[in-house]
Amino acid sequence: MHTADAIVIGAGHNGLVAANLLADRGWDVVVLEEQPAPGGALRTEEITAPGFRSDLCAAFFPLGAASPVLDGLGLTEYGLRWLHAPDALAHVFPDDRCAVLSRDLDRTAESIARFAPGDEQSWRGLFKQWRGLREEFLDALFTPFPPIRAGARLLRRTGTAEALRLARMLTLPARRFARERFDGEGARLLLSGNAAHSDLSVDNAGSAVFGWLLGMLAQDVGFPVPEGGASNLVAALVRRLESRGGSVHCGVSVTEVLVAGGKAVGVRCADGEPIRARKAVLADVPAPVLYGGLVAAEWLPSRLLADLKVFEWDSATVKVDWALSGPVPWTASEARGAGTVHLGCDETGLSAFGAALARDEVPEQPFLLLGQMSTADASRSPAGTEAVWAYTHLPRGADPATVQLQAERVEAAVEHNAPGFRDLVLDRRMQGPAELAGHDANLVGGAVNAGTTAIHQELFFRPVPGLGRSDTPVDRLFLAGAAAHPGGAVHGGPGANAARAALARDHLLGGGYAAAIRAANRAIYR
Repeated sequence: MHTADAIVIGAGHNGLVAANLLADRGWDVVVLEEQPAPGGALRTEEITAPGFRSDLCAAFFPLGAASPVLDGLGLTEYGLRWLHAPDALAHVFPDDRCAVLSRDLDRTAESIARFAPGDEQSWRGLFKQWRGLREEFLDALFTPFPPIRAGARLLRRTGTAEALRLARMLTLPARRFARERFDGEGARLLLSGNAAHSDLSVDNAGSAVFGWLLGMLAQDVGFPVPEGGASNLVAALVRRLESRGGSVHCGVSVTEVLVAGGKAVGVRCADGEPIRARKAVLADVPAPVLYGGLVAAEWLPSRLLADLKVFEWDSATVKVDWALSGPVPWTASEARGAGTVHLGCDETGLSAFGAALARDEVPEQPFLLLGQMSTADASRSPAGTEAVWAYTHLPRGADPATVQLQAERVEAAVEHNAPGFRDLVLDRRMQGPAELAGHDANLVGGAVNAGTTAIHQELFFRPVPGLGRSDTPVDRLFLAGAAAHPGGAVHGGPGANAARAALARDHLLGGGYAAAIRAANRAIYR
């Protein structure tokens, strides 16, 4: 471990994706992880009752299933198997009405038509649009910014008129977008509820893109889970890396990125040992942890450090896991076959939930994302039982009493739509912001996205105004985590982009690449 071509800080999925892509090019790659096991936010353990396997953080992976990055790694050859619940998603209203989003287009259409006849045709039209631009859109999303080639292909596919309308749609608030398209609350809540997977209010500009993207992916690839748990996605990435000569070292905390002459030359670990990097250091950590933390301020532009002072984290999270003696007794029977369930709010309530968070207030009526893991993967719990979790957001910095109160509201919300739920609970485990950060130090203060998804911190504003790329002001140092474009969720985009940048820097023309990056950074941070 004293010398390697590349050192990757953090064995989250982005760090492992980056390491795999570099190893594919023959690089000697070392991944250093401070936790006792790799995975970051992808961890599966028995934290409730024996035999019940719970994903500690991330659980369903629509972007992972659709990601050209993960698909290109061929992880099925290394043990990854995607499983699906009968339905991808259900939104249960407080009054027990229910809208279902299934990979079966006819089933989705039938469900939303019950709320407003005619909405099913609008949904089919939206999905037809998605299928027409899917490949080009995903390529543009997951390539380094600006996506010139992918963007040009997308423009050729859509044409100017359609591209303008698509661009407008991507700027809309989710609630506005849903109301423009649909008359009934069923389809509108399927989109707006998906938008609320981000930290944005459904009334925030730019939230429509999250609802549209996740809604169309649910219709397209569903909300799949790795068989056996999220840890098995990590295990596949590790097996693939090791088959190419890379290595992962856990229980190793990196305290400093070593810089000489403005170039990253290695890292120092908590035990004081330096490790030299011949070609690159890639950091799968949040931007505020890297800049002025692992990298000394003397190597960074003062304007970058000033921008970081107004860096905005996403909302905090509280999550409850349950071991149940039987399936959730939903009054709305349509929810029983859904892997993911949204509940707690109708349209008005979802808007109020986001508005409260925007004011740093604790929502009295939380919006819940709930996962029925045994419904999607029977191996998660003993036969006839159910492993279930639910989470919601609350303001950053909430005290332990407030976190506990919100966890109790989460359980009460489930009981409201599933009377008798509490009677089935064999064991439960509450995780607030502190517990989540204990599993993965990147989840600072319970933030699961490494920074807000608001439009002012996306694209070339992510993590601060700049190039929108993984390149940093320190030569041969690359930001490989969710704080970099294209942001959070499990898809491997930031890790892949960091690997591509490292390879470009080491190319025969790497000197010119480095000069161009330096010139751009001088213009941005002078």
